[in-house]
Amino acid sequence: MRFLRKSLTGLFLLALTLGFLVYAGQTVREAVEDRLGRAPRAVEARERIFAVNVLVAEEETLSPVLQSYGEVQSRRTLEIRAAASGALLELDPAFVEGGRVEAGQLLARIDPADAQAAVDRVKSDILDAEAEGREAARALVLARDEQAAAEEQVELRNRAAARQQDLVERGVGTAAAVEEAELTASSARQAVLARRQAVAQAEARVDQAATTLARTEIALAEAERRLADTEVRAGFSGMLSAVSVVEGRLVSTNEQVAELLDPDALEVAFRVSTQQYARLLDDAGRLRDAPVTVTLDLFGTNLTAQGMLNREGASVGEGQTGRLLFARLEEAAGFKPGDFVTVEIVEPPLERIARLPASALNAGSEVLVLDQDARLTSLPVSLLRRQGDEVLVRGEGLAGRSVVAERTPLLGAGIKVRALQPGGVTPPAEPELLELTEDRRARLVAFVEANKRMPAEAKAQLLSLLEETRVPAATVQRLESRIGG
Repeated sequence: MRFLRKSLTGLFLLALTLGFLVYAGQTVREAVEDRLGRAPRAVEARERIFAVNVLVAEEETLSPVLQSYGEVQSRRTLEIRAAASGALLELDPAFVEGGRVEAGQLLARIDPADAQAAVDRVKSDILDAEAEGREAARALVLARDEQAAAEEQVELRNRAAARQQDLVERGVGTAAAVEEAELTASSARQAVLARRQAVAQAEARVDQAATTLARTEIALAEAERRLADTEVRAGFSGMLSAVSVVEGRLVSTNEQVAELLDPDALEVAFRVSTQQYARLLDDAGRLRDAPVTVTLDLFGTNLTAQGMLNREGASVGEGQTGRLLFARLEEAAGFKPGDFVTVEIVEPPLERIARLPASALNAGSEVLVLDQDARLTSLPVSLLRRQGDEVLVRGEGLAGRSVVAERTPLLGAGIKVRALQPGGVTPPAEPELLELTEDRRARLVAFVEANKRMPAEAKAQLLSLLEETRVPAATVQRLESRIGG
């Protein structure tokens, strides 16, 4: 009985399980048939709208600014060299690095003993030459007097000979007396010739004495010039640089002892590309007198000076490109020769141009503008200049249009957008920072510490900046351009 009861219970549970399985299958089948029998419901797609920063393009007349880098130098530079050799006996207190001197100021004196002795010897030679000249003049006077006396003797002898000839003709004289008188007259004429020769010699002696005196005067001028060469004087008012002497040192002839610079006559030399140079020419093909602004970057305390473009280099230079230009600086307070500066030149004005952020222009010289349906449209423009983070462009139909300030790969023609900051300006980007290697950082620090022309305050600020983990890329680029790396 127990076996039968357990068997019936098992069959009941099995039948109940099969019933539940059949019910579940039926429910699933009805649900599938209901799903397949429904009509498909269309899902409405929503267009994605991007938010963009835009600004209104306004056409105006602007003067582009050409930017370059150059070095300040003095228009008047004089190498001070020793014209004589010897020991330096005196040095002016201002004859030091950075000393200010006036034109003609005595800077140093070389031992003048030998030069002074030469002057004294030549002066004594002049006294001898003058005495010789006076003696020659007196001898000439005596020789002329003797010649005059000899000519008187000739005249007397000729009259005596004529008288003897007259006596012979009257029969009271003798031929021997006539002959003797004629011989005496001939001897007197011979004496006149001798005296004339003596006069000629006396005149030659006078001329020789004059030549000797002139020669000794030339020697005196040369000796005095050599004596003056023992004094080192300033050629013009300015500041001394590269002073390399001390009192008591021996200097040789033509040895450079210092450089004299005019701090008030400064100019900046900088190089531009040939294309930029062509934009600075006038209709006659000559360089225009364009205004120039020079800036010395001191990390917050910049020095600025105004100038005028005045000349260009005569040749390109071996291994160089572009054109070398020079600009005269006016009232360049704080600038020193050797400063590495930024140069900005104002170009001729351009009409009907728009100023846009550089991020608004793509490589194909196209910008994205908004139409009436707030959709983007690609508009071709002509790129005229790049001004830092901005571009100057010109295009048909650009004036008054809303231009996308920052293009991204997601934006393109036909995309619907939502304009932000209409008429606003894109905020400036954060400065790019670099992580320097230890070798690169040590190289920059060594260059800054070795720079003697940089002010101490600017040097300390720059060294503290280089100790940071991340350094501005612009600062690194500027320093490496001066190093040459």
